[in-house]
Amino acid sequence: MTRILLFLLTLATTLSQVGAILGQTVSLGSLLDEMTDRSAVTRRPNYVCRQFSSYDRASKSVNENWFANNDASNFLRSEKNGEREEWVLMEAQGPGAIVRWWITAGQYLSNVYVYVDGSSEPTFSGKIADFIGGDALVGAPLSEETSRGRNLYLPIPYAKSIKITCDQMPTQRTLYYQINYRAYEPGVEVESFSLEQLAAQRDKLAATTERLLNPELHLHSANSERQGFKRHIPSEMLDGLYGAHRIFGSGAITELEVKLSASDLALASRQVAIMIEFDGEETVWAPVGEFFGAGVGLNPYRSWYSEARGDGTFKSYWRMPYAHEARVSFLNFGEQEVDVDYAVSYEKTPWTDDLMYFHANWRQERGIATQGGAGARDWNYTTLQGAGLYVGDVLSIVNPVTEWWGEGDEKIYVDGEDFPSHFGTGTEDYYGYAWCCPERFDSPFHAQPRCEGPGNFGNTTNARYRLLDGIPFTKRFQFDIEIWHWATTTVDYAVTTFWYGAAGAAIVDGVGPDRDEFEDEIAEPVAYKCPFSIQFRDFKFVGLSPNASGSASVQNMQGFTKNGFSWVEDKQIWWRDGKPGDQMTLEVTKVEPGKKTLVLGACCARDYGVAQFYWNGEKVGKPIDFFNTPDVIHRTVRLAIPETTTETGTLTVELVGRNEKSIGEMLGFDSIAFE
Repeated sequence: MTRILLFLLTLATTLSQVGAILGQTVSLGSLLDEMTDRSAVTRRPNYVCRQFSSYDRASKSVNENWFANNDASNFLRSEKNGEREEWVLMEAQGPGAIVRWWITAGQYLSNVYVYVDGSSEPTFSGKIADFIGGDALVGAPLSEETSRGRNLYLPIPYAKSIKITCDQMPTQRTLYYQINYRAYEPGVEVESFSLEQLAAQRDKLAATTERLLNPELHLHSANSERQGFKRHIPSEMLDGLYGAHRIFGSGAITELEVKLSASDLALASRQVAIMIEFDGEETVWAPVGEFFGAGVGLNPYRSWYSEARGDGTFKSYWRMPYAHEARVSFLNFGEQEVDVDYAVSYEKTPWTDDLMYFHANWRQERGIATQGGAGARDWNYTTLQGAGLYVGDVLSIVNPVTEWWGEGDEKIYVDGEDFPSHFGTGTEDYYGYAWCCPERFDSPFHAQPRCEGPGNFGNTTNARYRLLDGIPFTKRFQFDIEIWHWATTTVDYAVTTFWYGAAGAAIVDGVGPDRDEFEDEIAEPVAYKCPFSIQFRDFKFVGLSPNASGSASVQNMQGFTKNGFSWVEDKQIWWRDGKPGDQMTLEVTKVEPGKKTLVLGACCARDYGVAQFYWNGEKVGKPIDFFNTPDVIHRTVRLAIPETTTETGTLTVELVGRNEKSIGEMLGFDSIAFE
């Protein structure tokens, strides 16, 4: 009997799954164990995953306000609790567990109340920002703010039901939220969350934190093996596989380490693809950089499942089981030759019927037309058939303007739903940040390893990895995201999706490009470093001085009017977060030879700074203060310049400080002319 129990424990991948076998209860402790058990996602789950969010309730169907964008402060209802009014974010009948919670707001004044198992008294309550993204319950990385998005990944199990509310909404004004939760199968016993239980798990929380932040630890068992290889892959060898390595016998890949060497490493990371077959079926095909989560270019970062070191070294910690054989191959679709130095770590373990195969699929579409705030379209990440578990994705986009590209919501349909059980509030919200914030971050759960800038211009890569918030499906899975952009332009989207599938699970036929299109896309040159300029009617932004602070972007000025004044083309070049001594360069494209006065249209506001101007490198005039007086939002500046003889010129703007009454040092310009 003892041997049988030990064998069952070896096969079980999480304490919750052991519970399904031996009657153990799901608890905070078992969920923390499952969070860092890499084999948990390889077995068929006993729960479903759903989402509550503040998405715009006007979105009723594809035929009725499908792309409505008022995604803040939409609740299930409001109700009285004594003298206090509370707004309900989520309510669900158990057994279940909250597994991911994200919020953002312009301010955090509300208190949150979490009622477990029908109790009239909250299990915990307090300032919402202290609990979500703060350390009231637990510290980073389980609770932290990333690029203005506040996240909580501490699991909150409940046996019967849960209700989450907040208060002070008239004062709070706006609150965006997403809550992912598990609903377990009837009969699964759950020990409900309590603060006493949390205190009792402090040692386990510390161990979980250490493992999450050090994903390379505890990867291998006593029967692990590691084999290393180095392959030279010729250029444009599209008809064969190179660097192929086979592993025979039942087992599981536990780690892949790849080191690329090439004259252009960034390009090699996109034009060299990794392909993996399990038991004769190809389940992994993606560019190396995107498979490992770095996106386009060399972008150092680390998550629970993968990392990139910025020197061409990449690591994967996905567990990939197989019954008979695994084969790892590399293909070079570029013109340069590439050396691939790689190592495969694996364990010899038995295959069982509840195991699933690992999949990673890539697709790209270039030149997608956007509608400039007038609407959107749904773009398909992937559509799958069969049974499996969706566990993450990496999105890389190229945006040719500084305006925000990611207003669109995720819409995830599970097992043939008419309305998605996951309907989000914005692309950056799905990836754990907020307010289109172009700040690099990484964590075990989500990352923005690249945001080229300035503003939201150029290459951006977002990643999300699902540890406890994986989405099970039994027959069909469809993930769409809205392409909802504030500008009318074209963008490129590329996504790698990660999932586990039972035997026979696959991408639905006819969804996405075929293999030839994949190969054509990866072979095409990629803008892994985008040249930037902002073109206005008569001038364009060239750049900021080396090591300058802040960012430049185009600001829509339609809402900033007074006394009948209107801005040229309703926009301006907007420089934020600079520091004294920084410079911005504008190229003037229509200079009138012989003119001696440059006329500059400039914004004035209570948070604007003082600037010194230079024409073709020569200082002109004295510093000018753009702090506003009442009723003045714009001023015309005339600068005496040397008589010009060319049709182009350079205007340099140096930030030199600010008025003592000003609360900031921004600068903005909407027009340049000559007299």
